[in-house]
Amino acid sequence: MHHLIRFGTRQAQELVDITERVRTVVRDSGVRNGLVNLYAQGATAALMIQENWDDSVPLDVVDLLRRLIPPGVWRHDQQDGNGDAHLKAGLVGPSETIPIIDGQLGLSTWQGIFFCEFDGPRSTRTVVCTVLAAD
Repeated sequence: MHHLIRFGTRQAQELVDITERVRTVVRDSGVRNGLVNLYAQGATAALMIQENWDDSVPLDVVDLLRRLIPPGVWRHDQQDGNGDAHLKAGLVGPSETIPIIDGQLGLSTWQGIFFCEFDGPRSTRTVVCTVLAAD
């Protein structure tokens, strides 16, 4: 089963918690045991599993990546000014796979699923959810 999660982003760089949207897709699929694969469409976006209890963690991730990969110093910036966004997306990666156990996401208590926006804000971003049953 495939489902598209679509949403907009508000900032140039941010982590958007999509955990509840993915939970809804898994619940609606009826799959009890299997996998959900998530894929962020776009060359300047990524996905990450990270702590979602405290807003400081997603902010720290954005700050770290800004320090490691600053804007304005890359060859691609001569094309459209977003070389750092491409590098950040490539470093973090476009996909995550999460087990489905007894109809629930196999995340630990403090884990959440984050869409990583590195070239926003964007009116529409898309995450492809593919639910696979093991039953």
